[in-house]
Amino acid sequence: MSSANVAVKSQEQREPQPQVMRGAKIVVESLKREGVDTIFGYPGGAILHVYDELHQCEGAIKHVLVRHEQGAVHAAEGYAQSTGKVGVCLVTSGPGATNVVTGLANALMDSTPIVVLSGQVPTGLIGNDAFQEADIVGITRPCTKYNYLVKDVAELAGIIKEAFYLARTGRPGPVLIDLPKDVTAAEIAFAYPDIVDLPSYKPTVKGHIKQVQKAAEMIMSTERAVLYAGGGIVNANASEAITELAERANLPVTPTLMGIGGFPPGHKQSLGMLGMHGTYAANMAMAEAELIVNIGARFDDRVTGRLDAFAKKAKIIHVDIDPTSLNKNVKADVPIVGDARTVTEQLLEVLPKTSPPPRKAWWELVNGWRTKNPLKYRDNPDEIMPQKLMEVLADITQGEDICSTDVGQHQMWAAQYYPAKHGRSWLTSGGLGTMGYGLPAAMGAAMGNPDRRVLCITGDGSFQMCIQELATCVHEELDVKIIIMNNSYLGMVRQWQELFYSRRYSEVGMKYFPDFVKIADAYGATGLRAEKPDELRAVLEQGLNTKGTVLIDVIVAQEVNVYPMIPAGAAHYEMVLEPDADGEAPEPRELA
Repeated sequence: MSSANVAVKSQEQREPQPQVMRGAKIVVESLKREGVDTIFGYPGGAILHVYDELHQCEGAIKHVLVRHEQGAVHAAEGYAQSTGKVGVCLVTSGPGATNVVTGLANALMDSTPIVVLSGQVPTGLIGNDAFQEADIVGITRPCTKYNYLVKDVAELAGIIKEAFYLARTGRPGPVLIDLPKDVTAAEIAFAYPDIVDLPSYKPTVKGHIKQVQKAAEMIMSTERAVLYAGGGIVNANASEAITELAERANLPVTPTLMGIGGFPPGHKQSLGMLGMHGTYAANMAMAEAELIVNIGARFDDRVTGRLDAFAKKAKIIHVDIDPTSLNKNVKADVPIVGDARTVTEQLLEVLPKTSPPPRKAWWELVNGWRTKNPLKYRDNPDEIMPQKLMEVLADITQGEDICSTDVGQHQMWAAQYYPAKHGRSWLTSGGLGTMGYGLPAAMGAAMGNPDRRVLCITGDGSFQMCIQELATCVHEELDVKIIIMNNSYLGMVRQWQELFYSRRYSEVGMKYFPDFVKIADAYGATGLRAEKPDELRAVLEQGLNTKGTVLIDVIVAQEVNVYPMIPAGAAHYEMVLEPDADGEAPEPRELA
């Protein structure tokens, strides 16, 4: 053997040749390279090659078999929101893929990083109306950050790398990869890229220094200033920086629905949530402020109310990772494109190290609003009031548990009364308002946080949207406690029909049906019920301390409304605080 041949052989031993593998295995190996440890999915014909490889990967990736694809995508969202990682969902073609559309739209609205892998018919059949074919790339284009149809197995690893990069960077969001069956069957040497280089996609993380300096000067020189904190502070892990900014500048702080937990709920500077069902103090602070410092929120309609009447006295500082959010709804005087945590830390660097501005007159006004109109309700010794349920639950848990909600009245009462201590402990559907989100999101959070208890606050209407995921929770032995606020109505719809449609209750009655305790038993979960106020605490404590998946059906007063309330079309300071003595809601009025 020549010395040249020896040298070649030696080099081959040092540098192993890439392994040839089919596309399905490339998918699994790529997921492993991205650190994926959990997938939520449901198999079908077009995605079977990938499921076959998952079976052979010797437990490197845990697959959670959901009972419906909508449950899979919401579970991926709950996993992502609670862990800060990218959630992953795996479904088949056609109806399997179309069933994830709601979750994709939800993730896009709430900036949740997920990657959905969908099976597709072979490339030669695309466009032929083949069995279980759907143009999922076309369908999901409006509700994803980006999506891909993989046409060549040689592109597969690179696309997966890009998808995870896109999902987690900039404004986080959902990405879909459509996988034709012949692509997952084709073979090629596997090589996973080390980097992603997308010339047209370069998110700005650091704020422009002159804008940051201008913002700092305005914060320190303006007496009536308020910090408006959105879900972006949670996504950016900016809670500590936001708290330091609030304390150093002595700012009142109001979080959005998605920002709950991002600022300590018990902090003396917290005004509670703002918006349609926010606190009087929070909404009035926004109305009377001379400066609004918006970090990581998008001035959505539930916060602003009537746009032409919003914050007429205030200059606006707006920090957002997404440049398209700036000046979209409300014009910013100082727009800053950048990551919420990075820009907040930049602000801290340039803020003077002197004592915080006292803002004495401003705090006297704000505290007067807090004292005059705190959150309140009329208790009833004969019925469980929904607000009382949340107060007792908060007292028992002290806000330490992860809490997911569905959408409706129970969501707003949870937002008002449950003191989520950490941003990633509060999971809810904010932008899309998706009934059915709560249970699978709690399931995903429990999979991602096996050492923590997870609560799911839901209503008797919302719970039935994805009720089948009880089976998944029981099968996976998850520590999920489901608390149903059961008023036998679609509560928020009924509230609007009462207030604005002269109590014409059209198709909102649920009639205490079905028996949720029996359903829990049928699924193998523990079912409990509280019907009277004197039963409430004991039943909650029993359920929270029972191992495994527990469903607690709490029968609450039926015709109770969420207050405060900004009616649709009203200004953000035109709050209805509570019903009058006859139980009727007064007309909205401007509050001094």
